[in-house]
Amino acid sequence: MNILTTALQLFVQFATIGGGLWTVWGVITLAGGLRDHQGPQIQSGVWQAVGGGLIIAAAQLFNNIAL
Repeated sequence: MNILTTALQLFVQFATIGGGLWTVWGVITLAGGLRDHQGPQIQSGVWQAVGGGLIIAAAQLFNNIAL
């Protein structure tokens, strides 16, 4: 049971870090689109940032799973 708990914590940590990086990259894409006034790039950046937030939320939800 200890190995499973450790694996779950490791998954949560990697997913949270990955979601954070995905969110940051989305904000960078959004900023580039705003600078160049490109609608599709702005939309892509917004949805990428939202997706990163959802990845973080899902990872934290996994953190609450009781084994």
